[in-house]
Amino acid sequence: MDVFSRTFLPAAAEAGVAIPTVSRHLPVVRRCVESDETTVLVGRCLRPEAPLAGEFMLVLTHRRLVVTQETKVLHRLRLHLNANLRHLSNVTWSPAASRSALDIAATAVDGVRERFRMRLSNPDTVWHADGLLRQVFHGKQHALAA
Repeated sequence: MDVFSRTFLPAAAEAGVAIPTVSRHLPVVRRCVESDETTVLVGRCLRPEAPLAGEFMLVLTHRRLVVTQETKVLHRLRLHLNANLRHLSNVTWSPAASRSALDIAATAVDGVRERFRMRLSNPDTVWHADGLLRQVFHGKQHALAA
């Protein structure tokens, strides 16, 4: 089993993503990441500005941000975002422990501002996800500055 598989499944379980959802999204995500990438964060999310767009699944590795979309009516899967972290700018996130949610926003290389809201199980999970994002994006900024 490769690094991605060994780290993706525990991250999905930690986020409370059901196995059928993981199984549906995994083939799309798999085409976007390398086998040696470590999964940092997995979570179901939605786009606040497009609530009827369906459910999304966000996968963050140390190198990529991949977001897949499942349409509401036909449950079709498609790739929504596949970005190398170096090509994202103005990455921000806002933890809201009182709502058990975490809003994430980033500007892609094409200039489109992407916004996602992760609904998490409890305030502790919100702070854990905040820490993981801080680790990935603050570490990236420090590596780029060096």
